[in-house]
Amino acid sequence: MAKTKTRYVCQSCGAESSKWLGRCPSCNEWNSFVEEVVAKEVSRLSDRPVYAASTPIPIGKVDFTERKRIDTTFREVNRTLGGGLVPGSMILLGGEPGIGKSTLALQLALKMRDIKTLYISGEESAEQIKLRAIRLGDGNDNCHLLCETSLETILSTLEQFAPQMVIIDSIQTLQAEYIESSPGSVSQIRECSSRLLRYAKTSAVPVILIGHIVKDGSLAGPKVLEHMVDTVLQFEGDRQYFFRILRSSKNRFGSTSEIGIFEMQQSGLVEILNPSEILMSHSQQALSGLAIAAALNGMRPYMIETQALVSSAVYGTPQRSGTGFDFRRLNMLLAVLEKRAGFRLGAKDVFLNISGGIKVDDPAIDLAVAAAILSSNADVAIPQKTCLCGEISLSGEVRPVYRIEQRIAEAEKLGFERIILAHSAAKNNISTKHIKTVYISKIEQLPKLLFG
Repeated sequence: MAKTKTRYVCQSCGAESSKWLGRCPSCNEWNSFVEEVVAKEVSRLSDRPVYAASTPIPIGKVDFTERKRIDTTFREVNRTLGGGLVPGSMILLGGEPGIGKSTLALQLALKMRDIKTLYISGEESAEQIKLRAIRLGDGNDNCHLLCETSLETILSTLEQFAPQMVIIDSIQTLQAEYIESSPGSVSQIRECSSRLLRYAKTSAVPVILIGHIVKDGSLAGPKVLEHMVDTVLQFEGDRQYFFRILRSSKNRFGSTSEIGIFEMQQSGLVEILNPSEILMSHSQQALSGLAIAAALNGMRPYMIETQALVSSAVYGTPQRSGTGFDFRRLNMLLAVLEKRAGFRLGAKDVFLNISGGIKVDDPAIDLAVAAAILSSNADVAIPQKTCLCGEISLSGEVRPVYRIEQRIAEAEKLGFERIILAHSAAKNNISTKHIKTVYISKIEQLPKLLFG
């Protein structure tokens, strides 16, 4: 005899309550509790199955065979995953609507011609996916489509079809018939993910789940979903720009410091193997307000152009605007330049832009931002073969940054002749052949070094 009861589950974090609450006490989200019907079977202790006892074994005697990773044919995806797909792994791919998650997944299925792939879609029809495949300009007879949302039907098809890779678009559309809640609810996502994870581990087939995100940028569904999967990938970017960044926030089989950079074109996503050449201006004319920074995103170094414009304030209150850079940090750097270096910028408008529409969080570009502002204020161009790398403190001190050798090597590879670094980085004794390293300790030394 089944006793039916209801519970209220937060659709944002998965917290449960016996009554409806306007605000979730766990994640502080408003109006996120939804009523779900739960059928709980009343069983006696004698009815419980008796499990066979497991025998502990020493870790040294565990049978281990290293499985060969599956090449995705995308170097940027392989780099982010740590070398390719691991058989039996489950990957969660999240991102904003329209950012290109389905395009990336379909391109993977079309490019991997030697892998028998099953693309399961609960959001689009087979005709819509076919139209996108035609736009991508690639065909693959090993890529099979299945438009289904029933979990039981999907698992039955997987057992009969025996694919080598599975892509599900998206996990929020799947529904298990024995759970009395709508697709996308916490219970449905939790149960469907656990059943698919069991299939991936027992069949050694990699499964890629596409997931939605909520308005604050986190993945929709219970937090246990991110704990359950082996890898969590975030597909980031601004839809107003063409660049997309594939970032790993969790990876059991590789580093989370690697990123992949793509460019969205009419024919799909195209890999950017050398982002420095795209993120820098190739103008032969020297322009004021431009400075090149040796930045680092994860473990990947690249050179990026910072653009600044300083002008007299027309209105009473000066304007401060930054695109791709932290607005509060920009105000801090302006205060340091005025207090420590003696530049009167309080009555001037300051606009800052990071080229390419990429958001940079690396504090190493502080020195380049300050140089661009000083260059625009004096209307004097910085030498084109000069780049900068350093963090600026509130005292005006130029502080060193991590992985300085990789940054210098990237600048040297791109033909830069001089790089300005923090003075304390000189103790690393970095050997260079075609680039000159210049060290400064205070921000007030920067104008004389750049403009003489």
